[in-house]
Amino acid sequence: MRLRDWQRACLHQAEAQYRQGQRHFLCLATPGAGKTHFAATLAATLLEADLVDLVIGFAPSVIVADDIQAALAAQTGARFDGRLGARGLTLTYQSMLTQPKSFWSLFQTERVFAIFDEIHHCAGQELADANAWGAPLIANLQEQAAYTLALTGTPWRSDQRPIALARYGTGSVTCDYRYGLDRAIADGVCRVPQLTLIDNDTIRVQRDGHTAHFDGLKALVDSDACRYEDILRSEALITYSLRQATRKLDNLRRHDPRAGGLVVASSVDHAQQIAGILLREFGVQAAVATYQERDPLTTIRQFKDSETPWIVSVGMISEGTNVPRLRVCCHLTRVKTELYFRQVLGRILRANGIRREKAYFYMPAEPTLVEYAERLIEDIPGNPPVIRDRLPAQVTVRARDTAVSSSTDQGADLPEVTVDLDASGYESRTSAPSNLSVAYDTCVHWSTRFHRSEEHTSELQSPA
Repeated sequence: MRLRDWQRACLHQAEAQYRQGQRHFLCLATPGAGKTHFAATLAATLLEADLVDLVIGFAPSVIVADDIQAALAAQTGARFDGRLGARGLTLTYQSMLTQPKSFWSLFQTERVFAIFDEIHHCAGQELADANAWGAPLIANLQEQAAYTLALTGTPWRSDQRPIALARYGTGSVTCDYRYGLDRAIADGVCRVPQLTLIDNDTIRVQRDGHTAHFDGLKALVDSDACRYEDILRSEALITYSLRQATRKLDNLRRHDPRAGGLVVASSVDHAQQIAGILLREFGVQAAVATYQERDPLTTIRQFKDSETPWIVSVGMISEGTNVPRLRVCCHLTRVKTELYFRQVLGRILRANGIRREKAYFYMPAEPTLVEYAERLIEDIPGNPPVIRDRLPAQVTVRARDTAVSSSTDQGADLPEVTVDLDASGYESRTSAPSNLSVAYDTCVHWSTRFHRSEEHTSELQSPA
């Protein structure tokens, strides 16, 4: 695979800085730009120049670590499985916590090139302020590794803690090389995102015999009259969002039969609800990837190589997961951080070499998401408008007691809440979830969690 112009320029800059004595290099490249291929080519260059002996890659999830391993093998012709004769290995950040001292001693006895994918998961400038994934980097790699390459598409953390191995100036991270979305779109590396915000201007909330009226999701969310998750579970909202998205995907598949769509759900039962609506309303048998499935990694890999139109996921297809055929996404998760928003959007931005090709992103007009969308548009050449779409019927929300919504974070059982989003009778009932499912769902902020299978050990989310 040939290097893109930005990859070639970044590679030359990194090699030059390494030879000049700078051991750490941070590359910011927009999600979908091809950071893994760049990293593997740089590793091959350093091995061929006899500047390093081993290459060890770290990633937030098993599936991304496997992709890095495959890319390294393809570029070097060597193995990176950690066995005898291998030129290195790839690991998840979570697995660092259980590595023996003999592993860390490699960084003292060998010249190791360390690759850190999505480095923003690792926090801390020193051990005192490091998180669980940042501490091993600071203690065992920062001074010991021959060279490091840190990669990110979103160079910040939602908790505002500093990123491990990064340099800061005037309050922001200092990147050695930047490749933004504007350049990626101009180069045909990334698709142009078309963002559609779905709203309703006649919302009615009924509680305790009283009725309140709201002229949009912003007013409703600001009022705390119900939980955002209750809105997301409305079959009317789900059905309308999927109808718009499936129409778009069907049109794309007339010219590209392998084009696919992604729905990001809030929880396992929410994912099953969405998959059921896809089957019942649109006749689509979607793939489902959640921690409760027997082998979600295999599901994602099979979807990547298939012509199945839709996959529904909870946290497993966000950052670093490479499925280039994805063109359409429904963002129906309750996670509302800008980091997660941009990482999910990045799953549909990988272009196939066609300039100005579009990707289509559908989401509720929740106020924080609207802010992220408007800020993103500023980075796109020509500043295409954000499309605003409205449900064609009155929204009715019936809530018993939403004052206890904050108890979700404590794993408490919640009263039943009924959300009715149109006049045709669609409704979704949110029954009290189990403590186990609540504990799982409230951790959805960070990347992938995996079910234990024959090949892989269960992964946890990035720690705080």
